[in-house]
Amino acid sequence: MRRQWFKFTLLLIATSALSTSITAQDLGVRQKTLNISSWPNKPLRIVVGFPGGSSPDLTARTLAEPLSKALGQPVIVENKVGAGGNIAADLVAKASDNHTIGLMINGNMTTAKLLNPKLTYDPLKDLQPVSLVGVSPLVLMAPKHAPGNTAQAFLAAAQKAGDSWSYGSPGVGTIGHIGMELFKNKTGIQAVHVPYPGYAQVAHAMVGGQLQLSMLPPALAMAQVKGDKLRAIGVTSSGRSPLAPELPSMSEVGVANFNLEIWNAVSAPKSMPTAMVNKLAVLVSEITRSPEIRQKLLAQGWQVVGSSPEGLTNRIQSDTALFGSIIQTLGVSSQ
Repeated sequence: MRRQWFKFTLLLIATSALSTSITAQDLGVRQKTLNISSWPNKPLRIVVGFPGGSSPDLTARTLAEPLSKALGQPVIVENKVGAGGNIAADLVAKASDNHTIGLMINGNMTTAKLLNPKLTYDPLKDLQPVSLVGVSPLVLMAPKHAPGNTAQAFLAAAQKAGDSWSYGSPGVGTIGHIGMELFKNKTGIQAVHVPYPGYAQVAHAMVGGQLQLSMLPPALAMAQVKGDKLRAIGVTSSGRSPLAPELPSMSEVGVANFNLEIWNAVSAPKSMPTAMVNKLAVLVSEITRSPEIRQKLLAQGWQVVGSSPEGLTNRIQSDTALFGSIIQTLGVSSQ
């Protein structure tokens, strides 16, 4: 397991380096070859698989206004909640109007079919990568009055609790779910999984005492910590994150070789013409890397990438291999 994990981690690092932003030269070349000035000719929909106020929803709404200005058409964010974002992803995959795209998380574009072979869409065959927007580690969270004065003491209490503790995630097969299962495997913790519609609901359940563990995005996690509602144990990366530099890494709290990131990205139906996808990729890359939007996304807990379609494709391939190995090894399933 360790050798396999090491190989896939190297693959992730190598291919992530290829997920670079579209350069100014690339932008010029792509813009010259588009010749689709009449598109879009009606409102563009951004479908999000999580509730209003969730991290994907906030990202989509941050992009919507500047994208609308650039396209000259309204951009409408539409929430289709359920199945860890897969209901929205299925809607996008089957859209044929050339005016529907999605703002999705890792799992919707990588491991969805591995977790559920009966899924009605295949992320690798039915979705078309547009741009990787941002990446982030998660934060391992505990209730405010959780046992143990240190991270190590808290983990010891979690191990001792067996299956009397529960952890929450934004849905079966999401990174919050797979990440916790990997964490359990590495630490011997046996907390029971409870799925919720989104991260905000997970945080609410933790504050209410229904959960003892979760992995939350940094912006949401630190808001709970600053509000004196929850306690942060550490970030799910091998080193400290610039998004929460005050928090220890997993290796610092005693969990070696643990590195987990979430990301969000813009995706389109496979049926959308390449010229339209390229136009969107150029605009999304420009918008996300502009100082104003970069700062907004940073405040939401995202390190901006703004990649090309090729860069997002590389990340999808590496994460599918990495998390596919975890799913197979740990027997994670959404069925």
